[in-house]
Amino acid sequence: MERPKMNPHVVLLIGVFSVSTSAVLVKLSSADAGIIAFYRLLFTVLLMLPLFLLKYVGELKSVSKKDWGLSLISGAFLAFHFILWFESLNYTSVASSTVLVTLQPLFAFAGTYFIFKERFTIGALAGGGLAIAGSFIIGWGDFQVSGQALYGDILALAACALITGYLLFGQMIRKRMSLVTYTFIVYFNCMIVLFFYVLIKQESFYPYPPKEWLYFLLLAVISNLLGHTLFNWSIKYISTSSVSMAILLEPIGASVLAWWLLKEKLMAAQLIGGGVILAGLLLFASDPKKVKNLINKQKRQFQ
Repeated sequence: MERPKMNPHVVLLIGVFSVSTSAVLVKLSSADAGIIAFYRLLFTVLLMLPLFLLKYVGELKSVSKKDWGLSLISGAFLAFHFILWFESLNYTSVASSTVLVTLQPLFAFAGTYFIFKERFTIGALAGGGLAIAGSFIIGWGDFQVSGQALYGDILALAACALITGYLLFGQMIRKRMSLVTYTFIVYFNCMIVLFFYVLIKQESFYPYPPKEWLYFLLLAVISNLLGHTLFNWSIKYISTSSVSMAILLEPIGASVLAWWLLKEKLMAAQLIGGGVILAGLLLFASDPKKVKNLINKQKRQFQ
């Protein structure tokens, strides 16, 4: 393997910081959730378009009808993930919302149980139970604050389930497409779904002050392209499990940014519940037997 020009662990941390900005940028914006999501994807697609047209557009000829259909479903899942997650930030804190969205590995491995027939070990079940307990701690703490905060937590959990569906569909499609082609198609489909969602909701596409356009652009450049691109670059040099563990730092980065920029205070229930969730996910995702079994199941599935 070629030697990387930069330390992949440093690059990975930059990627984590980049995605950590997402919740804060959404919170700073006063636009509707659908509008924020639409422009985030529109700018992402426009920025990817030159590279796609220059190097990858020819791959479209080999995309099957099945993969077009799966990509459309995947894009729809991603669209409604953004809508529900961004909407959750109108009701609950950045800390609660981002911590609950990090339950994604738990939803993902639950999905692989039904799709790839993955079986869970005792360690995986213990980690999953711990993470669920942590989410209840956050939910109970937010319920004591207000019913609205609890509603925001529920939206964040629903958004978490949807991003899991998006990733599971992507896992199937990516076996037959390059990363850039798959990403462009799914982002484009996601943008189209969001466009019609905004039309149906009769949300306004314009006008917005300059700062709102800046937030939309930063979400596309920093959170989408920079954050996820760096994850994809890092995974060539370090293990997937290391990348997964690093992503668990996102709620910490988001909470620090929210404290600094939005003056959000962390409650005891958020600190305790967040710590329990992260500990549970760490135990869940670091179970070597579970990870090995999952990889073997996936290999057999696509052979």
